[in-house]
Amino acid sequence: MSNKGRPAVVELRIPSRPEFVSVARLAILGVASRAKFTYDQVEDVRLAVGEACTSAVERAIKANKTDTDITIRSEISDNKLTIEVRDEVGYPPKAPEAVKSPEELDEQGLGALLMELLVDEFKTEPTPEGGTLVRMVKYAG
Repeated sequence: MSNKGRPAVVELRIPSRPEFVSVARLAILGVASRAKFTYDQVEDVRLAVGEACTSAVERAIKANKTDTDITIRSEISDNKLTIEVRDEVGYPPKAPEAVKSPEELDEQGLGALLMELLVDEFKTEPTPEGGTLVRMVKYAG
């Protein structure tokens, strides 16, 4: 995919409800298929985005904020796909004790671990508005 140095940007906004996570997965499948990825890499991206959206939906449900949105923004360049999943619900405060083994991970922790394994770069951070931003990068090749 050559676009003369200008990355292609695709953005999707979905409600923070479980029935819309599949829409995000289908959309990112179409976007990732435009990049120079193998079938397995496209599937990795689809799974990672699904995990990010599912995590956002679960936090929205726990916070009773299912009337909020999730924004999925993807940027494709010749050899890289950058995806940002932004929601309007922050992570609850962490307990001071550290997780010692995979058995002690909760669903949020397992989702984050899975996303980290599926993409080449993974970062999660709070947004200034009080939400959460998950940034993932997958390189082709």
